[in-house]
Amino acid sequence: MKILLLAGEESGVLYANRLKALMSTDEVRGYEDYGFKVADLAVMGFVAVLKKIFYFLRVKRTMQRAIDEWRPDAVLTIDYPGMNLKLAAYAKSKGIRTVHVVCPQVWAWKKGRIPKIEASLDKLCCFFPFEPKYFKPGFAEFIGHPLAEGFAARDPKSYEKGLVALLPGSRLGEIERNLPAMLEALAKLPGARAIIPAANERAERAIRQILSHPNTPHSTPLPLSVQLGGARELLLRAECAVVASGTATLEAGLARCPTVLVYKVDAFLAWFARKMIKEIRHIGLVNIIWEKAGEPGSEPMPELLQEAFTADAVANLLTRWREDPVARAEAIRRLDETVRLLDGKGNSLDRVVALLKA
Repeated sequence: MKILLLAGEESGVLYANRLKALMSTDEVRGYEDYGFKVADLAVMGFVAVLKKIFYFLRVKRTMQRAIDEWRPDAVLTIDYPGMNLKLAAYAKSKGIRTVHVVCPQVWAWKKGRIPKIEASLDKLCCFFPFEPKYFKPGFAEFIGHPLAEGFAARDPKSYEKGLVALLPGSRLGEIERNLPAMLEALAKLPGARAIIPAANERAERAIRQILSHPNTPHSTPLPLSVQLGGARELLLRAECAVVASGTATLEAGLARCPTVLVYKVDAFLAWFARKMIKEIRHIGLVNIIWEKAGEPGSEPMPELLQEAFTADAVANLLTRWREDPVARAEAIRRLDETVRLLDGKGNSLDRVVALLKA
């Protein structure tokens, strides 16, 4: 069976690699086989995309030509909906089976996209239990979350005292906006030390460049180190964490690590998001699951966004978990209750392969 497997971001590539192992007897191709690197595809923000518009048009034309000439038996797309759903729609128009993994966030904004998504795909695989209800019966299926299969419940007393995980994001813009305030917060925590697990080599270079800059408020040497990868292992042993919004916040929740979710974007994008996103009160995946499940009380993962994301605010939250065992145990309990909802009662990626070949 010939399968075109398209993942345009780091998190999607991780799932793609696991799927390739499950489809070892099939012939599988992806973006990289046509000369496109994930680091170049993963661009966020209207202005950033606009600057590379001709590049993305070339990606689209090249992959459409690949569909026509190679003629895969199925197209499996993972997240990255802006490009992937266009290519899936093109493949389906040619009579090719299409399956998409990771539901576009129609529960947050632009529900009007739903009919177009349904027309583009044969099947949609959802990681969150509340997502299928937004689509026509039988189209979307909750398969469980692949990340949840690698974590177990955590002992509230099992952690490395003083260790703080800092995850500023994987994109360059995210790192530049989020890391400085994280470092300032670390400087306000007596006895704390931090590890920053860079998502990739490009991110590692950006992190080290910020750390070496002489004219920033955190120019005083801080007790921290930078490593390539290892975020999961770090979150499992950290006392607490500061994590930029994205998949990493879900990993922090699955690790039951008390976490402050932070994020900053440019002013226009922040304004646009506030105007468009009306369906949910939170941006963190753990908090959205909590909200959609109708759980009482405050969210499991405090969110500090835009102007609320300050070093003092971050330090105050981390200090509470470091100094108050009751507050720490309660944070872990809420995370544990939330992530249990992600259990799909089986191997989620096995289910993807079965749906692809149905």
